[in-house]
Amino acid sequence: MSHKLHHLALGAAEPDVLARFYGEVFGLSELDRHFDAQGQLRSVWLQLQPGILMIERSERARPPVDGVDAGLFLLAFEVAPHEREALERRLSDAGCPIESRSAFTSYARDPEGNRVAVSHYPQAQWARGF
Repeated sequence: MSHKLHHLALGAAEPDVLARFYGEVFGLSELDRHFDAQGQLRSVWLQLQPGILMIERSERARPPVDGVDAGLFLLAFEVAPHEREALERRLSDAGCPIESRSAFTSYARDPEGNRVAVSHYPQAQWARGF
């Protein structure tokens, strides 16, 4: 039995800032906000296709990850080849310049230092197991 992705949870010192970034750059719409007992913002939930990106307040900073690392180390968003350049500009305009590129993927960091990418890797190759 195969299961669809339900959600990804991403810790952030400032969940509202990070949610605004993902909304403005990647067009993720806000689903909900959650507050703690003191009325402080605890999390912002954004719509993925499929699933939800839950940006949760964290008191601890994560060291920046370069390349492949243990655990979740990259959020990659699918784009059409003709959309890649525009997404690169939006990332740069948001203060997150492109750090590296491959033939199909561009890599940057979100405002909290998490690696993000835009990719148009041919999905037909996934069915063949790369």
